[in-house]
Amino acid sequence: MEDLEILQPFGPSIAKVSIPEEMIKLMNNYIDEILKDQKKSEKLDGGYKLAGNVTQEFRLEGDFMKKIKWIDFLAISVQNWLSKKTGKKLKKFDLISSWIVRQFKNEYNPVHFHGGHVSGVGYLKVPINMGETIQKDKQNRNGNLVLIHGSSQFLSKSILTIKPKVGDFYFFPNYVMHSVYPFADTDEERRSVSFNAYLDQDIVGIA
Repeated sequence: MEDLEILQPFGPSIAKVSIPEEMIKLMNNYIDEILKDQKKSEKLDGGYKLAGNVTQEFRLEGDFMKKIKWIDFLAISVQNWLSKKTGKKLKKFDLISSWIVRQFKNEYNPVHFHGGHVSGVGYLKVPINMGETIQKDKQNRNGNLVLIHGSSQFLSKSILTIKPKVGDFYFFPNYVMHSVYPFADTDEERRSVSFNAYLDQDIVGIA
């Protein structure tokens, strides 16, 4: 995956890749079809189990992930990331779960971390305008993802703020704390896709 970019704003490494346009289209169509089926929507909505205070969080079905080769995309991206950082070859990529988050104005995801060894988030829909700041002279972080690690000290950065863009996907170690700011002044949806996975012990260094 030639477009892989490695970011290291603080201790842990972060990887950024692009989701193929066709995959974005298939995922959005998949969710739009689920929304037409109330029974299926209720079955797949696992928001009550997750940290977010958002409208819906849909679990991706195994057959659908196989159809669009989603797990292959994740595994290859993680392999390329780890190969660049460690020189090691990934022997196991065990997906725990993958889900899609539907977020609307005034909703948010509080600071939390994930299970497994690696996690990630990418963007399928982003509102054109996510509102203005109350104090006009302050940086607008509405709808942004914030990755947090360590503490703010002299010559040490602890926060990475990411403005969502359709197609961007970020990978990070599961222990990196993160949150999503609310946004305002629009009825458009902010739609993202996330995952958690286990890797082999040789990679993560667990005996």
